[in-house]
Amino acid sequence: MRGPLISFLAAYIFAGIFAFECDKNAYICRTSLEITNRLTMFHETEKAVYPKKGSLYRYDVTNITDAVPVNIDEVVTGDGWERQRMVVVANGTLPGPSIIGYKDQVLVIRVTNMLPSEGVSIHWHGIEQKGTPYMDGVGFVTQCPINPGQAFTYTFKLDESGTFWYHSHIGAQESKGLYGALIVRDKDQPTHLQNVSSDFILQVQDWNHDYDADQGFLFSNVGVYINRTKVATTLLPQGHVASLWNAHSSLFNGKGRYHDPQTGVHNEAPLEVFEVQEGNYYRFRVINVASVYSYRISVDNHTLSIIGSDDELVKPVDVESFWVHPGERFDFVLHASAAIGNYLIRGVADDSIAPIPAEAILHYSGAEQSFDDVTSERVNCTDADPCTVLNCPFPSYPSNPELRCMSVDALQAFFQNEVPGFQEGAFQEHFLNFVIPGSGTTPRTINNIHFQLPPSPVLSQPNDIPNPCSKSNCTADNVCTCTNIIDLFHNNTIQFVFMNMGKRKTWHSIHMHGHAFDVLKLRYANYNETTGEYISQNADISCGENATEGTICNKPKWSDPSWLNGNITGLNLVDPPRKDTVVVPYGGYVVVRIKADNPGFWMLHCHLLPDVMDGMVLLLNESFAYLPEIPKSFPTCGNYEGIDPDVLLSTPAPMTTTPIPTTTEPATCLTVGDCHRHTISGCLHEQMDCVKGICVCNAS
Repeated sequence: MRGPLISFLAAYIFAGIFAFECDKNAYICRTSLEITNRLTMFHETEKAVYPKKGSLYRYDVTNITDAVPVNIDEVVTGDGWERQRMVVVANGTLPGPSIIGYKDQVLVIRVTNMLPSEGVSIHWHGIEQKGTPYMDGVGFVTQCPINPGQAFTYTFKLDESGTFWYHSHIGAQESKGLYGALIVRDKDQPTHLQNVSSDFILQVQDWNHDYDADQGFLFSNVGVYINRTKVATTLLPQGHVASLWNAHSSLFNGKGRYHDPQTGVHNEAPLEVFEVQEGNYYRFRVINVASVYSYRISVDNHTLSIIGSDDELVKPVDVESFWVHPGERFDFVLHASAAIGNYLIRGVADDSIAPIPAEAILHYSGAEQSFDDVTSERVNCTDADPCTVLNCPFPSYPSNPELRCMSVDALQAFFQNEVPGFQEGAFQEHFLNFVIPGSGTTPRTINNIHFQLPPSPVLSQPNDIPNPCSKSNCTADNVCTCTNIIDLFHNNTIQFVFMNMGKRKTWHSIHMHGHAFDVLKLRYANYNETTGEYISQNADISCGENATEGTICNKPKWSDPSWLNGNITGLNLVDPPRKDTVVVPYGGYVVVRIKADNPGFWMLHCHLLPDVMDGMVLLLNESFAYLPEIPKSFPTCGNYEGIDPDVLLSTPAPMTTTPIPTTTEPATCLTVGDCHRHTISGCLHEQMDCVKGICVCNAS
């Protein structure tokens, strides 16, 4: 029996998040997102609210014992900071509603921009958009921004199941709150996951409760100064430096607590709560939607079984915790096998100065429903029984020998993928160095090229790129600002070597649109095994004859010439994990491959907000001759250079206007617009009306 052809997604609250879920048997699913501004810690009818003992109360309540708490689901809480901050949200919630579809369905989403002052575009992060590159949702790359009052309908097929998400791809809007989960389920649960009782979604982000990400981006370049004091630079483990980004706290699913940096005492704001039944298994889908921070995720007193990364399943690996970097996703299965109680879900940020913890509650059914002060403990790790930490951006924890790092390339695909192989005459290798050339924080570049966003979408208006790098004086020795485009030839095997070799010691989270790539190899820099301090960059890559440690590696090649043509030692060509976002450690590199079989213009960039906004971006021009036709009536936009002033100077006579006639005789009319061409003594234009063919003054 055939299911419905078209389904409008059902709306409900899923684990504390508003969600739309498609009819499993439908072929086409429709829903909509309305983009608006909201204020944090503000309720539509109760007005300002404040947190106490894990609940929210109206601003004028003085005795909470007899008061009814405000519904948490109707408030954008952030970290509970009482002074309101403006956010940009989809359908009024932070995060936006989760969209849940099924593999092979067609999703139709109408996005309406109700913001008063900003354009919008929505990127569907991880969706490869095969055959629909115009739906990728990147402003000035695949489409024009959706202007205030306008709407744009995205239509694309869900070719793969997995954990995806959506977010704005205009400026800093994602970090202002415009994001949500996009989950694509298999219609039949994979055999090894049939014991899973339910899915939970966990979206983690860094949060500044004083100002939005546009202002934060400016501060990230020049420094943050509060009360005549400079705020310290974010300091990563192993002595690395991240950025000047200033975050006060971290959130899980839009909820968190502000911890006073002096006392460590939190403000009792409500947290996200996940209720489980003892003995059952649960799948958690973790998405890092942060601006800058990476997070180490764990659940107190529980082992996590990693089953997926980004949109691909992997062979299960048991870990104590895992790192998730901006743009990445990890899925894990948790067995609710601990004693009935409440346990902290932790997200520890990568900041040695202020680790701004993200916290949520794993609540066993039957346990006390008081979440103000949960005092559970992490899994006990010892030298004799060490714990595994997955996806570390460094090779080890020298000061914590009970923790053992496992790099992401050690994961194995659950379903074996065909890795694109070397093809004589059809193999391209690109070394891409994601680096800040100087010792400061800007400009951010790839191969010393600082990306300039074009004024028109390159996909639909490819002839309107005013400053392509092909017309610029770009060399390996000077920083160049232009629209950087790499040509990928149809059906070629493309091997990228993502590098991070320069002066500024940080790591980068690299995301590719239009593809999931096979992660064949990841290697770190050289570190002191005792102290963990950085020594030198990985010697597998040569940066040129005169290059020295810490200089920009802009002329890279393999140190071993036998590694040419894909013949690199240590590649996993059998069952590598397939991802669309991967961390590139400082001084190290990652080797990935794709097959150029998805025509489009695809963005490749670091997913840290300051990096992508400041030009650590390039475009992949893939199989241009095979691009699908531009959709009918597809919007266009671009620069306007004005009227030629020579035309005005050559005008033989000054322009004149004819004054509006004044009359005492009644003027005739067909519509009120006809009356506006006349003047009625003592009558304003807005008071004019057309009554029975005569213009009259309606001054009442």
